[in-house]
Amino acid sequence: PSAVLVWSFSPRLPTPKTPLLSSWHWGLASALVCPSCWPGRPCGGAHDGLAGARRSVIGDSPQLLTHYYDDARTMYEVFRRGFSISENGPCLGFRKPKQPYQWLSYKEVAERAEALGSGLLQQGCKPSTKQFIGVFAQNRPEWIISELACYTYSMVVVPLYDTLGPGAIRYIVNTADISTVICDKPEKARILLDHVERRETPGLSSIILMDPFENELAERGKRCGVRIQTMQEVEVNAPMPPQGEKRGNPKGAMLTHGNVVADFSGFLKVTEWSPTCEDVHISYLPLAHMFERMVQSVVYCHGGRIGFFQGDIRLLSDDMKALRPTIFPVVPRLLNRMYDKADTSLKRWILEFAARRKKAEVRNGIIRNDSLWDKLFFNKIQASLGGCVRMIVTGAAPASPTVLGFLRAALGCQVYEGYGQTECTAGCTFTTPGDWTSGHVGAPLPCNLIRLKDVEELNYFASKGEGEICVKGPNVFKGYLKDEERTAEALDQEGWLHTGDIGKWLPNGTLKIIDRKKHIFKLAQGEYIAPEKIENIYIRSDPVAQIYVHGDSLQAFLVGIVVPDSEVMPGWAKKRGFEGTYAELCKNKELKQAIMEDMVRLGKESGLHSFEQVKAIYIHSDMFSVQNGLLTPTLKAKRPELRDYFKKQIEELYSSISI
Repeated sequence: PSAVLVWSFSPRLPTPKTPLLSSWHWGLASALVCPSCWPGRPCGGAHDGLAGARRSVIGDSPQLLTHYYDDARTMYEVFRRGFSISENGPCLGFRKPKQPYQWLSYKEVAERAEALGSGLLQQGCKPSTKQFIGVFAQNRPEWIISELACYTYSMVVVPLYDTLGPGAIRYIVNTADISTVICDKPEKARILLDHVERRETPGLSSIILMDPFENELAERGKRCGVRIQTMQEVEVNAPMPPQGEKRGNPKGAMLTHGNVVADFSGFLKVTEWSPTCEDVHISYLPLAHMFERMVQSVVYCHGGRIGFFQGDIRLLSDDMKALRPTIFPVVPRLLNRMYDKADTSLKRWILEFAARRKKAEVRNGIIRNDSLWDKLFFNKIQASLGGCVRMIVTGAAPASPTVLGFLRAALGCQVYEGYGQTECTAGCTFTTPGDWTSGHVGAPLPCNLIRLKDVEELNYFASKGEGEICVKGPNVFKGYLKDEERTAEALDQEGWLHTGDIGKWLPNGTLKIIDRKKHIFKLAQGEYIAPEKIENIYIRSDPVAQIYVHGDSLQAFLVGIVVPDSEVMPGWAKKRGFEGTYAELCKNKELKQAIMEDMVRLGKESGLHSFEQVKAIYIHSDMFSVQNGLLTPTLKAKRPELRDYFKKQIEELYSSISI
């Protein structure tokens, strides 16, 4: 039986998207299938609602993949397997500024998790899937220890995003009936106490802190009925853990252990990757995101190591040089920054020349970092990541084919790309070793089926190989906690997850994301607009860091809010004869026009209709962020908030132009 793993929250916001990552294929990578037609020949019949569904051709069973190892079917077993394989090797690492990494062994982590879990039980928590424990912290070893403590005693982890606003935190604590929250810093405990003192979270009764705190905080907690302790205190005072309770029989889960095990098993099956105890993962993507948790699970399962960054993304390169990771999950924006560091024309020309020579090897399946080109030109780029990376996985946004091609050659390692979301644990498609082309997100993972559903209002029809992406399999979540309405919207009666994304099957069986069903609207003349599709095209413009495309049924055309890339835009502008500080450039009307023309050029190349192109833009110098309320914790645009925040600028754009 599987056990509850995690509850991913996005209160009253679009569901969090956590795309997966990777890349290959030879010939047909997916096929039409139904249980009676294995191994995947087109049949045209309606078998159990599977007509038109596709599955991976990888695998030797008609059943969808649920696990990779017989001794690792729950997350508790996954960790214990790694413990055994590593022979109590190093598990979790951390470092102080300018210091080497310090490591906790698998045994130390397991013992601390057991002690913390036992301490939680002693304080009244129940070994039940109805017992929710909040974790309000940045990535660090204690986060994982807290999670393992819950796994050990069948409790449920509820991540509280480090950057969530007070209203969202209050909503999560109340909706999940959380009585205990584990925090990293006293400042976060104070945020929680603010809610208690205002009687907004009456059920919260215990806060456990990873860092030391002043007695004043404990006294403040006592006055409002909240017990505040250090994690060490809870661990030390824990009684001997009860036996036989480490793997309960949970039910009513949102995301289960089985979901995660199935998802990472699909990843292992597709890549045929064999992690070892020598593999090292750098943890910097938020642990509240399921993708980061899934990658870590793969590493634990094979006895590998997890090293945490210092907490400052600006020091990530320094952390990587000290840690020397072999596995590097990354968002496309960071890949773009790596590419853009080749910032002079001569330097870029030389690197591109060398990359073209290595791309010929990549096309023939040769991935290496010891060629003459590596020694002469690419060693510094590789050294900036620690020099040992052998696998990069990317997703969450479209990746530029140019950037991917360059980095595959320059880094001399496998670079994978894929697609998914929290509701299917992390990923449902993955590219495969051998096909290093770009422009798609791979084929279905062996753990799920994918089919496309007609979206008539956008003229997408499954009969033409286009439609809304729907996913079914053991990696699909069980529903939203206490939200039957949203659950019914996401999961149909046959168990298909409706993602809201529009996909297209390519001739080789891979899937391409071409549009977005959610957030569509009509212009005044009746044309349907999918703004996220347009934004994903415009974001490929070199000087553009962020873009919000706006329109509504009262207007005949679109406008946009553009945030330039502060590192790239000055150089891009200089090549076009514009100079000045970043702030001055943002106010330059001629430069604004040049940026819009570049965006429109990309739109034309990507096949946008005239009515899908913006007719005016406003340049905003500050990034959209979680802190200013314009992004969700999973870094998705909060469209209503963006509309309200830029209401004045949008009105001025519409009044400045007539069509």
